[in-house]
Amino acid sequence: MREAERSHQASAARPPCPHPPGPDQCAGAGSARTGDVTSRGTPPREASRTDSVAMEPRAGVSKQDIREQIWDYMESQNLADFPRPVHHRIPNFKGSYLACQNIRDLEVFARTQELKVDPDKPLEGVRLLALQSKKTLLVPTPRLRTGLFNKITPPPGATKDILRKCATSQGVRNYSTPVGLDSKVLVDLVVVGSVAVSEKGWRIGKGEGYADLEYAMMVSMGAVSQGTPVVTIVHDCQVVDIPEALLEDHDLTVDYILTPTRVITTGCERPKPAGIAWSKISCEMLGKMPVLRSLRHQEEQAGKDVTLRDRPRSPPGATRSPRDLAPPELGSVPLSSVQIGNLPRDARVSELKRALSALGVAPSRLTWQGPQHRAFLHYRDPAEAQQAIACLQGFRLGANTVRVVLARQQRASDLVGSHTAEPLPDHQPTIAGP
Repeated sequence: MREAERSHQASAARPPCPHPPGPDQCAGAGSARTGDVTSRGTPPREASRTDSVAMEPRAGVSKQDIREQIWDYMESQNLADFPRPVHHRIPNFKGSYLACQNIRDLEVFARTQELKVDPDKPLEGVRLLALQSKKTLLVPTPRLRTGLFNKITPPPGATKDILRKCATSQGVRNYSTPVGLDSKVLVDLVVVGSVAVSEKGWRIGKGEGYADLEYAMMVSMGAVSQGTPVVTIVHDCQVVDIPEALLEDHDLTVDYILTPTRVITTGCERPKPAGIAWSKISCEMLGKMPVLRSLRHQEEQAGKDVTLRDRPRSPPGATRSPRDLAPPELGSVPLSSVQIGNLPRDARVSELKRALSALGVAPSRLTWQGPQHRAFLHYRDPAEAQQAIACLQGFRLGANTVRVVLARQQRASDLVGSHTAEPLPDHQPTIAGP
């Protein structure tokens, strides 16, 4: 089947499929080859006509329209598999294990030593094959909340049953070790799930952007390059026409599409993400992903523009006036202050300092109240305070999710036991130290 790796040139005039495939089309015994794909169990000329959803690109179609059509069709035709319903997921499907087996026929898999495979259910078969082949398997952490990768490490002498368990979501939790940003990771192959994909290699995920972001983060780490191949595994009905107008620069494209009946080499020449598009990242996302904050800090130190989507750029050379940085009156906490509560008992102000700097919401001053497990962040104006509140929603310090609210006015007597720091003489914002 390695002939399937020849460059695929999909015909622009391919007629739409009048009827998407039924489940009986996914289990053919023999194989028939066309010049651009390998097809199993279908006549060569029908492989491009009967394996796709009838979806003519039309004016105004959105990614969500395509997602909904795929999800609805897979459920209505009973092509979906556990977990169901498949809506708002990377859909698992009947025949996913068969589709995963096709990766053995790719030369890129044979020479791969280290691969990253998403934790989606339909990719379980690829994770198992990687472990059985003794390849290094990296799986992203759920929603990137505790890091970027986990390395799946089966116990010594693991049986086939243990390897199967390691390939499941439970195994990812029980048989994995975190991989830090400072680890020397070099990924040879990336395997992602999709909701929809075109024969040109254009991909639509479930709409949360994790696969795109994970790839961009790997680029920033130096773990992948433009030449690193990307594979997706889908049901035949998920291979559809996708209007090019829907693609954005941060969207990940794929080089190979594996279905239960086909191996498609897309020949996609559209560039993959060249790094993290910080202008697409919200403060809320940054607050939930410590690994993203660390990467942002690294790139900021390297002089890159790391301005977030919902944080305005400061004009070049802009300085703050002494009035902007004046400390609050002794009698109250001003309305441009933010209260952070539910700080861990063992929290240190230095930890909070680093976290606020990484998020890009360092205040002009900070009032620390460790015994009360809270702190007050003082900003130039109410707009900056509201921006900080938005960035810190869902933020975790240690094991605690902090509570963030606009501080109410308080008398100086409420601040007994706290300590603050005044602005530095050059009017750069600072945070109180321990």
